[in-house]
Amino acid sequence: MVRTILTYPDPELKKHSAPVTVITDKTRELVKDMTETMYDAPGVGLAAPQIGVHQRVIVIDVSAKDEPTELIVAVNPEIVHAEGESYEEEGCLSVPKYSANVRRHARVVVKALNLEGEEVTYRADDLLAIAFQHEIDHLDGILFIDHLSPLKRGIFRKRYQRSQDDPKDLRR
Repeated sequence: MVRTILTYPDPELKKHSAPVTVITDKTRELVKDMTETMYDAPGVGLAAPQIGVHQRVIVIDVSAKDEPTELIVAVNPEIVHAEGESYEEEGCLSVPKYSANVRRHARVVVKALNLEGEEVTYRADDLLAIAFQHEIDHLDGILFIDHLSPLKRGIFRKRYQRSQDDPKDLRR
């Protein structure tokens, strides 16, 4: 089932998510809904808090549109190693019509559980590394705009406020 994606400034997006203690059929149903929602949006990642569920679950698929899907499901994901620097443009399904360059690590190692409860390790670079960092931030109540300088955040807020009166693209 495609769920509604919460958008800025919904206070639910700022809440920390609880670890999943037991993977159940309800967890699997959540992942199914998250996956359908992410593909429908369309996006490359989605965290459970973005649909109002405060559990540490993310889904990611950075495959190109003309390639087979490569869905990653990570329960209780944790970055255990990070290195290098990346400064790439990011957007977010919860901050529609806005993107900005964000400083992230270029490479990360993430440990998580899969839906069978087995520990898995992902070594990621490029877009996948950025997606992991972005989605894990959501689990801690952090949006990509929180990584912007105070000046850029202020500009974003002004443009966002203006867009509420005139719902054109925020990039103007």
